[in-house]
Amino acid sequence: MMTNTLLLHWAALPTAFFLDLCLGDPSHGHPVRLMGRAIVWAEPLCRRLPLSPLLAGACFASLLVLSTFALGLVVVTLAWLIHPFLGFLVECVLLFYCLSARSLAQAALEIQLLLRHGKVDMARIAVSQIVGRDVDQYDANDIARATVETVAENVVDGVLAPLFFAMLGGAPLALTYKMVNTLDSMVGYKNERYLLFGRFAARLDDAAGWLPARLGVAIICLAAAFLSGMSARQAWRTAIREGHHHSSPNAGFAEAAFAGALSRRLNGPNFYGGVLVDKPWLGANFAPVRRDDIFRACRLMLATSTAGALLAIWARLALLVWLA
Repeated sequence: MMTNTLLLHWAALPTAFFLDLCLGDPSHGHPVRLMGRAIVWAEPLCRRLPLSPLLAGACFASLLVLSTFALGLVVVTLAWLIHPFLGFLVECVLLFYCLSARSLAQAALEIQLLLRHGKVDMARIAVSQIVGRDVDQYDANDIARATVETVAENVVDGVLAPLFFAMLGGAPLALTYKMVNTLDSMVGYKNERYLLFGRFAARLDDAAGWLPARLGVAIICLAAAFLSGMSARQAWRTAIREGHHHSSPNAGFAEAAFAGALSRRLNGPNFYGGVLVDKPWLGANFAPVRRDDIFRACRLMLATSTAGALLAIWARLALLVWLA
């Protein structure tokens, strides 16, 4: 029989996921913003180290990742030592900050609403805030495709991967993953400034997301099987056949699974910083994305997030009981 403390350890994850579905990301005091500030602060210091850019970047990323884990572990451990209920509250809040299912859906659906009302210019501005490509010449269908692709890619980074690491190591490990992911989003570029300095951070993010991205394909297919108008079999086949065609070793699998489930063509050539990047299409034989596909993608993302959370919650329970 589970002790009260063990029950509280387990209950933190489902509570955090429920809070995320109800509240979404808070507008102030989000740890990811603090991580971003830490990255900005640490970069010039590490660049001044008497090392090659590659080694300096490795020290930079390692310092931030290990510091995040150490700080999270200290805060959570002290909270549990002071009182189990305080530990539960701290763990819940920190895990809540690591998840972003509701916020991802809100951002996408706001763009769909703008498109529905013919406010293409405003939708173009909104989508530019969630993608890294050039969108100045995008029409309504291009904006819809970029939005669906963002939902597909971020279901792993924003939900499934944090759940996976929370299942293994609670809030400290989930926070550590968020730092790894934030580092990649800020310095993991293949440009002159970050090609060497950001390489370690980019490879670390690839390694951290490798297993969650592949497990995510099965979870996306499971979710698609319970949703009307979607094909789990097609999602699986497209992901297995075309997931590795993406420039990212991880993002392509979720995106290809979404392409198959929705029967829509995703990815393809895009401009980045004025340079055309000739990416292959995922689901090239499917129809182009339309405005209403944003809502369908959000349904699939939320169903995938819920399925992933249920699996992580039960796996966390089994792990805690085994360790007890």
